[in-house]
Amino acid sequence: MAKKAKGNRIQVILECTEHKESGLPGTSRYITTKNRKNTTARMELKKYNPILKRMTVHKEIK
Repeated sequence: MAKKAKGNRIQVILECTEHKESGLPGTSRYITTKNRKNTTARMELKKYNPILKRMTVHKEIK
């Protein structure tokens, strides 16, 4: 796993919500960073899913 962050910027993993529900094999995940002081809630972004071949909602996972 990643080293413990010393500042407010932390790495988060975004996982596709539609892909999990579809039952298809594989996963679509992205790694990004966020400022934990400014963005306390879990992130939710629209990203490209190469398996479904379209833009889908990706949510932050623990």
